[in-house]
Amino acid sequence: MKTFFFISTSILIHFFTFHCSLGFANQENTRLFQEANSFFHQANELKNQHDARKLYEKALLRYEKINKDISNGRLSYNIGNIYSSLGDTGKAILHYRRAEQLIPADENLKQNLTLVLEKRRDAIPEKKEKTLLHTLFSLHYDLSFQARLILFSIANISFWVAAGLMFFSRFPLPAWLTSFLLSLTLLPATSLCIDHFQHKTPKGVIIGEEVMARQGDGRSYQPSFTAPLHAGTEFILLEKRPNWYHVQLHDKRQCRLPVQSSELI
Repeated sequence: MKTFFFISTSILIHFFTFHCSLGFANQENTRLFQEANSFFHQANELKNQHDARKLYEKALLRYEKINKDISNGRLSYNIGNIYSSLGDTGKAILHYRRAEQLIPADENLKQNLTLVLEKRRDAIPEKKEKTLLHTLFSLHYDLSFQARLILFSIANISFWVAAGLMFFSRFPLPAWLTSFLLSLTLLPATSLCIDHFQHKTPKGVIIGEEVMARQGDGRSYQPSFTAPLHAGTEFILLEKRPNWYHVQLHDKRQCRLPVQSSELI
């Protein structure tokens, strides 16, 4: 019974939170969201690729129209799913990465992102130091800002309640419990401070099917590499110039990309 209550409550909270983010006041967004979901599920059931594609595109139009008004992890995840179904690797990765910033701990997102990353034509390995940092500071990297803020709020309130009981109650809590709650408060607080003061380097994804990287800001410059880059290749933005991005790939090679070939996460 307790398990059923917990699951039911979790589902209700998830449903309420998501629809609140869409905004009940905006009935148009709610209608578009429901229609998009319906088209998406219908497309998944069809065996005819042509008919399924039409339904995916209808769902995509509605999701993207909502996405102009709000930023929501589940919405970006749905858009990524559609682009993945349509075979657009670049835009699928782009929207999965956007969703990852808001719902980084979502297991379905992790799985779908892994699958679509395997479809990329350019196999550029991640930097090892990033993987090490991710392991050491999993709280900071794996939880969204909102989740860490909630964790900090709960831990902070619990700490002050425990501290008050320890000093003013006739039946004080043990000091070790108060110290433990203080530690739980400081961990997310440190993570939130890092977010506040740290300069976040913009990142992006190539969405063009095939792009020739250049050594300078113009097509007259020599190619940076012997082969072109392809959809789904990710980069760090170093500088934005008129019509060109100066970027660094994951293996630290630098090049210039036409702005229209890529999108920033």
